Amino acid sequence: MALIDTLHLLTLNPPLLLCIVLAISLLESLALVGLLVPGVVLITTAASLAGHQDMALAWLIIAAFIGAFLGDGISYALGFKYREQVTQRWPLSQHPEWLARGTRFFERYGAWSVFIGRFVGPVRPVIPLVAGMVRMPPRTFIWANLASAGLWAPAYVLPGYLLGRTWQQHLTLPPGIEAALVILGTIIVVLAVIFSWGRHQTSRHGTLYRAIAVSIRRLPLLRRPWLAMSQSGDVPLASLLLLVIAVGSLSGWTLLVIGHDGPLEMDLFVQHLLTQLQSDVSDTVSHIFARIGDTLGIIALTLPWATWMLRGKRWDALLHWCGAFAGVTLLNIVGKGLFERARTDTPDYLMGSYSYPNAHTSTAVVLFGLTAAFVAAEMPRQKRFWAYWAALALALPMALSRLVVGVHWFSDLVGGALLGLAVCALTLLYWQQQPRPSLRSCPWRLLSVASLMLIGARVSLLPPV
Repeated sequence: MALIDTLHLLTLNPPLLLCIVLAISLLESLALVGLLVPGVVLITTAASLAGHQDMALAWLIIAAFIGAFLGDGISYALGFKYREQVTQRWPLSQHPEWLARGTRFFERYGAWSVFIGRFVGPVRPVIPLVAGMVRMPPRTFIWANLASAGLWAPAYVLPGYLLGRTWQQHLTLPPGIEAALVILGTIIVVLAVIFSWGRHQTSRHGTLYRAIAVSIRRLPLLRRPWLAMSQSGDVPLASLLLLVIAVGSLSGWTLLVIGHDGPLEMDLFVQHLLTQLQSDVSDTVSHIFARIGDTLGIIALTLPWATWMLRGKRWDALLHWCGAFAGVTLLNIVGKGLFERARTDTPDYLMGSYSYPNAHTSTAVVLFGLTAAFVAAEMPRQKRFWAYWAALALALPMALSRLVVGVHWFSDLVGGALLGLAVCALTLLYWQQQPRPSLRSCPWRLLSVASLMLIGARVSLLPPV
C-alpha cells in the first residue's frame, strides 16, 4: 500500500493545495481557456479538500484571489497587445460567436462588464480579452479586476470549504481519496482540453490537418491513397489518429498488465477505496448498471434502433453497427482466453470466465462512442463536443459498476476502454470511406423511449448474464 501512503502524504501538503487553487482560479479566468475548464467544479473540489484537512481559510481565499486577478490581467494584456490577431487564432477562429457574445455584453455594461462578467459563466473568460481589445483604460480595468476578484474568491471558495468541513465531521473516508479526486479532476481537465484541441487540429481547417496534407502530397507512395480518401470530403484523420493511439496504448497497457504478477498497485488502491465507500445504495446502483451493460442489456438498448434501420433499409449503418459489436465481442473472447487473468471475485454466473479485458467497458465504449460520432456528424461543428461528453457520462458508470460489483480490477476497465476506442476508430474509418446519406431522419425521441422501456424490463425481470 505504498501508493496509498504516498498519495495521502501528498494531500496533506498545504502549499501544494494552495498552488492548485491558485492555478485553477487562474485558468478559470484566463482568456478562452476558462471556457474549456470546469472551474466551478474544480474550485469546489479543491476547497473541499482544504476544508477536510482544516487548512487556514484566509490563505485559501488569498490564493483564489491572486489566481483570479492574474487570469483576468493576462487576458486583458493579450487583448490589449494583439487585438485582431487574437480572432485569427484557435479557438476563436472556429468559435467567433464567443467573442461576439462578449462584445455585446461589454457594449451593454461598459466598464461594469469586467466586474459583472466574472460571475456570468458564458462570458467570464472573454470579457477581459474584449476589454483589452477595445483599449479600456488600464487603471479602470485594474480597479474592476481587484474588486471582482475580491468578491469572487470567497464566493466560490466558501461553499466548498464548508462542504469539506462537514464531511470531515460526519463522514469517515479512506486515506488517499482526496488525492484520488484531485488526480481524477486533473486528468479529466487535461483530456478535455487535449480532445477539444485535437478535434479542431484534425479537421480540414486545422493546422495539423493542413501540415499532414502538404507533407503527404509530396510523397508519391502516399499521395494516391490520400487523394482517394479525400474524394468523399475530409480525410478521416481524427479516426486514423484515434486508431493509432488506441491500438498503441492498448498494446502497451496489455504488456504492463500481463507482465505483472497479480493485480497492479493501482488496482489494489482503487479496490481499497471502493471497499471503504461501499454501501447498499452503491451496490444496488452498480448491479443495475451491470445488467444494463451485459448482453441482454445491450440488445435491449439497440433493438429499437436496429429495427428502424431495417425498416428504413439503412443496411450500411446496420452492417457497421453489427460489425462493431461482433468485432469487440470476438476480441474480448480472444483476449480473455489468451491472458487468462483471474477476477477479483467470481460469482456462479461468471464461473470459467476471465477478467482482462473488461467486456462491459469495451462494449459500452463502442455503443456510446459510435452513437456520439453519428450524432455529432449531424450537429453544428461548435456543438459536437456535447455528444462526446454525453457518451462519456453514459459509459463511465457502466464501467465503474464492475468495480463496485467486485468482479474486475481497475486495469481491466482501462484495457476494455482502449479496446472499445480501437473498434470505434476502425468502424468509423470504414464508414467514412465514401459519402453516406444523412441519418437525421431517425426518430430518436421515439426510439430512445422504446430503448428505456426495454432496458427497464431487462433490469427488473431478467437475471444477470
